[in-house]
Amino acid sequence: MINKEVLLALGKYGVVVNIGRGAIIDEKEMVKCLVNGEIRGAGLDVFENEPHIPKELVEMDNVVLSPHMGVYTLESLKRGSELMIANLAAFFSNKPLVTPAMDD
Repeated sequence: MINKEVLLALGKYGVVVNIGRGAIIDEKEMVKCLVNGEIRGAGLDVFENEPHIPKELVEMDNVVLSPHMGVYTLESLKRGSELMIANLAAFFSNKPLVTPAMDD
């Protein structure tokens, strides 16, 4: 967890970049550090409570926000399509799915 202690260790020239999971950063503390000038900026494409983004982050000039698009590559889209087609073919042939869904 990236908490206040970690954020402060970055210092006033530090920049937070999160393209992984929103929950790994204490977003409220990050906003406070940004507002108080304790860190320089942030680049984020994931948020703690997606799709709700704190208003403060949207209004800051030292924050870059982007939709989470790390998976959108030509290769991943092609492979996803291939898996979908393979699963549909297996389903309609009464065969086991290539990527079965786990039911908890």
